[in-house]
Parts: sequence; structure tokens; C-alpha cells
Amino acid sequence: MEVKLYNSLTDQIETFKPIKEKEMTCYVCGPTVYNYVHFGNMRPVVVFDVLRRLFIYLGYKVTFISNFTDIDDKIIAEAKKENLDEKTIADKYIKAFEEDREAIHSLKPTYQPRVVENMDKIIDFIGKMVANGYAYVVDGDVYFRVSKIDDYGSLSNMKKDDLIAGARIEENSKKESPLDFALWKKTDEGIQFDSPWSKGRPGWHSECVVMINSLVAGGHIDIHGGGFDLKFPHHENEIAQSIAVNGHKIANVWMHNGFINIDNVKMSKSLGNVKQAKQMLNLYGGNVVRFILLNTHYRSPINFSDELASNASKELDKISQSFNKLSIELQLNNIELNGNVSEDSMIVFTSALADDLNTPNAITELYRVVKEGNIALRNREKDLVKIKEIYNTLKEMFNLLGLEIVDKKLDQEDIKLFKEYNLSRENKDFEKSDQYRKMLIARGLM
Repeated sequence: MEVKLYNSLTDQIETFKPIKEKEMTCYVCGPTVYNYVHFGNMRPVVVFDVLRRLFIYLGYKVTFISNFTDIDDKIIAEAKKENLDEKTIADKYIKAFEEDREAIHSLKPTYQPRVVENMDKIIDFIGKMVANGYAYVVDGDVYFRVSKIDDYGSLSNMKKDDLIAGARIEENSKKESPLDFALWKKTDEGIQFDSPWSKGRPGWHSECVVMINSLVAGGHIDIHGGGFDLKFPHHENEIAQSIAVNGHKIANVWMHNGFINIDNVKMSKSLGNVKQAKQMLNLYGGNVVRFILLNTHYRSPINFSDELASNASKELDKISQSFNKLSIELQLNNIELNGNVSEDSMIVFTSALADDLNTPNAITELYRVVKEGNIALRNREKDLVKIKEIYNTLKEMFNLLGLEIVDKKLDQEDIKLFKEYNLSRENKDFEKSDQYRKMLIARGLM
């Protein structure tokens, strides 16, 4: 099956062509760990997790990398505020983020590099740019010379002349051009590292490109992902540095997910409407939050509201109930649950995902299969082979979407209650059947 993806670099849908046959390497920018991540940070976590699951399903060997930025001015400020060292702050919020990732059912990345662990490699990488003229040193600071990149701005569809015209004029700037960006900052505040230029720390834009370079041969990957807000300047500056050192633009495909708004308003600290991921996950649960994120195409904005969450919760309840009824029917007939899936349904479902990760269309097919299952259960002469196939098809779809909808396994007491319930219905003893029905509901089986 061909996978087609929208490439931000070329502004078009392209057929995915791996660097190595049946292998896919993806890097997604991770969080800066100075606080609990907000709701919007969970969107790339979910989007690229589904992309990863799709490639695994299609038989690819997948290497999935997502970093932690554990050196940053915000981390230093938080460390001062809490009277702790930067590592303690970073460790605290990495742990919190990992809890959120697990709660939203995303797979653990193959590699999770941290900036501190790559400091020698970052310094060496910057040194190469200084040596070949793509960077210059001023009073212990190191800046990237953007003028050396002919098509700088190609990812974000911006022209250098327009960027220069719109750039803020900095008084007493050490930079040759307002577009030049810091690779190394001399500082005597917060965590510092020795370098050939000064005691200081790296600029944010050097970190990801170096971590990719350290984990993947030649620093060349298939897919680079992140939020739309990272296109410029972060990803643009990553590309510039990769061109300077490696002669390529890091990734063949660049993917960016859209924003999340709250009640039609962009999330903003100044407006006080920023929702922490942990808060949302505790309130609604991982399945509901994930379902909300997948019901809108990844490149489109999501407008979150309590009504949206309520509707998502109700829809998931219906799906879960139908899935459990299929499972219960099979268990009551002593049929092994594991089995074949509907190839036709899975082709429709995965074709939607392979069409630029169209999760809304994939979910539409999931709904169709749920409906098919409900019809099969209502038939007087139940086709248990068909019911088993529908059950396993839904199970496979849940796995690809990362929805942890678990069916209840019946014990002997459950089976006995169901038998008594069905017998009393056959005998038209409605008083008894109602009693058994209430008992089954209390056990979460109806």
C-alpha cells in the first residue's frame, strides 16, 4: 500500500519513498521541560504516534525519535524560582510528560535524546560551521550566517528580503544580519558548558539537528514532524545548519500539525485559557482526549469545548459497548476471541490513514464496522464466524488509532448470570430476567 503525505517543504501531497526499503525514520520535536505540558503539546504526540503505528502495520521497521530540551532559559528561571538545579527541574517535568504520554496511549519512542547528553556533539557540530564559514564568533557568542543559504525560508514560504524587511532592529547587535541566529551563547547565568568560544550553552535551534545527526547516519531521515508553530524559525534553522554540515535538508518529508483553540480562541497565557495536558487527561481520560485529537485531520485546527469532549465521550461509550457485546457473545459460545480480520474493512481503514493520515475517514469506517457488528448481534440466527471477524477487525482498528478499548473477560459467575438471564427471557419470566439484567449491569456487562 502506498502512503501519501503532505510535505510542508514542497507544499504538496507526495507518495512516501523511504531512504531504505521498508524502513522509516521519524523525528518529532519534543517538549522543553520547564513546566507541565499544555493540551496542544499532545497533538503531535498523538498524530505521529498513529503515523508510526501505520508504518509498523504496513511492515516497516520504524525508528521513532523524540527529544527532551533540558537546557533553556525557562528551565533556568524555574530552577531559580524553586531553588533547585536545572537537572532536578528537567527530570521532574520529563517524568510528568512521560506520564501524560502513557495516559494518552502513545508508544514510547525508540530514542529520547536529551540536550545535556549531546553537549560534546553540539559543540563539535557548531565548530564545523565556524570552520567552513557558515558561522562566525563575536565576543564568545556564535551566530549562523543565514546569507550563505540561498533558499533560506523555503520551508515556511518566506523570502529572505521580506524577512529582513520585517525583522526587528536590535540595538548594539553583534550580528552581521538581523536574520542570523545564535548557535552558542556566552553566559555566566545558569547551567554552563566549556567550549572553544566561551563558557555558555547552545542556542535552541542547534539541538535537534545534532541529535538527529548523532542517531541516524548522515543525519538524513525520512520524516521530520512537529507543530505548525515550529516551521519558522526552528525548523527553518535546523535545515540551514544541516545544509551547512551535511549538504541536505535533514528530512525528505516535513509534516506539521495544526493548533488547538479553546472555545474558538487560541490558547494563550495572557488570556488565561491554557489547558494543561495532565488536567485534560485526568478530567476526560486518555481515550477521550485522543479521540478528540483524531476526529479532526491533523493539519486542520481543533476547536476544543466541553461539548466536544462530552460528545466524544458518548461516542466512545457506544463503541465500547458494541465491542463488549461482540466479545460477550463469543465468550458465551465458548469461542476463542483471537482470529482473522475483515481484509476489505482493513483496506478501507488503512487506505484512509495512508491518505495523508486521514483519521476522520478512518474513524468513519470504524463506525461502519461497529454498525455491522450491532446488526450481526441482532440477527436471530447469529453468524458467530462473522461476529468473530468483526470483533477482531475492531480490535485491530483500535490498535492502529491507539485507543485502549478493552473488552471484559467473563468469569464463571458472569456466564452463569447470562445463562439465567437468557433462560428467563425464553420462558417469558420478565420479572426474573429484569433482576438478572440489573445484576449484569451492576457488573458492567450490559
